[in-house]
Amino acid sequence: MELSEYVQRGFQTLADPGSFDSNAFALLLRAAFQSLLDARADEAALDHPGLKHIDPVVLKHCHAAAATYILEAGKHRVDKSTLSTYLEDCKFDQDRIEIFCTEYQTNQLHKMYRPGYLVTLNVENSDSQSHPEIIFSCSMEQLQDLVGKLKDASKSLERATQL
Repeated sequence: MELSEYVQRGFQTLADPGSFDSNAFALLLRAAFQSLLDARADEAALDHPGLKHIDPVVLKHCHAAAATYILEAGKHRVDKSTLSTYLEDCKFDQDRIEIFCTEYQTNQLHKMYRPGYLVTLNVENSDSQSHPEIIFSCSMEQLQDLVGKLKDASKSLERATQL
């Protein structure tokens, strides 16, 4: 796995107990996984009180580095042994390696191979000649919810036109 020097520096900063105590490390790591696994996750996770003492530039740099490494590890289907070796090379101590591997395995296994859908809605506006598109991605559950709501809206329109 080849990572840029910028990512490697951020990852090594994350490994340093002087930069991130164990609580801040766990919070940042959790935020990195959440930002990758949950489309609704936002930067509010980085506003956690346990991270307030860390310079925001360093915090975002390390967050980006952790997220990049997580993505690369997932892309290459890295196992725990390979993951541990890389973390050791980046000067992570055993406690941090264990925390990282545990987060990686639990977050990796239950989210892997979940289908995602890219939806494009063509909107027709009778008041103008424009036909804008609305494009978004969603999970199976979100798509089923959308279909249900569209069916309800269609029934409501049918009832309204019959009056």
